[in-house]
Amino acid sequence: MNLTILGCYAATPRTFTNPTAQILEIRNRIFLIDCGEGTQVQLRKNKIKFSKINHIFISHLHGDHVFGLIGLISTFTLLGRTTDLSIYGPVGIKELIMMQLKLTSSWTNYNLHFHELASKESAIIYEDDKVVVKTIPLKHRVYTNGYLFQEKPDSRKLNIGAVTRFEIEKCYYQNIKNGKDVLLDDGRLIENHLLTIDPVQPKSYAFCSDTIFNETIVPLIENADVLYHESTFLESESDLALKTMHSTAKQAATIALKANVKQLILGHYSTRYDSIRLFKEEAETIFPNVILGDDGLSFEF
Repeated sequence: MNLTILGCYAATPRTFTNPTAQILEIRNRIFLIDCGEGTQVQLRKNKIKFSKINHIFISHLHGDHVFGLIGLISTFTLLGRTTDLSIYGPVGIKELIMMQLKLTSSWTNYNLHFHELASKESAIIYEDDKVVVKTIPLKHRVYTNGYLFQEKPDSRKLNIGAVTRFEIEKCYYQNIKNGKDVLLDDGRLIENHLLTIDPVQPKSYAFCSDTIFNETIVPLIENADVLYHESTFLESESDLALKTMHSTAKQAATIALKANVKQLILGHYSTRYDSIRLFKEEAETIFPNVILGDDGLSFEF
């Protein structure tokens, strides 16, 4: 599981910082999460192929999370894209994009599939044989979701030494990987755990975009391997966090602690502060495993 932070600052773009966008690579799937201004430039800087992006997840319709989407969609067309593109986001995202395409006569030569969200309960919105994606309902000034990306358990790995020792024919290998025991010609039953190796534990990534401190999400993200949680303010500006329905670094760390996640990544920093290291210092008073997200950083988990 690999995460690339394309942008993780709040408010307006600057020459050296970008608004929210991330690329998550999980089980050979590449998902774009949020798409603030400058996202496609950041994709190029980080050498991420546009053609590999087939699913885009938008948390909410505030500009610093979605204003880069129409540009990316238009560039896909200029590049001759023919593969379908699925976009997941709040009700209204289809109208927003289609109106821009209509007024600019920039119709795509590929299909756009909009999956508009309105439920205030967590729901599965994407699933295939390797990955499942669920919404994390958040509390912000507009309807907002985070997203939980979970790997599905992999099949057991064949222990070549063991199957060779028992002289088991190759035609039984798939059944063994599927968890079945093997009955030998001499009547011995060889239990599956003697023939296989445990697969790598499935990983999970929770993306929590703009939200007020909200403990109701804790059961939804419990035991996640990695949690990205917005931390717009420091505790000294907690009144602003409450007023604008954002979180502080300390509050993000509290959520991480209560949810028993393994790693916390901070982001969506207000640009009022001299150094983002202040966010890490504050969060570490609550939760020990804190990483500062920053534009262009990649993490492999």
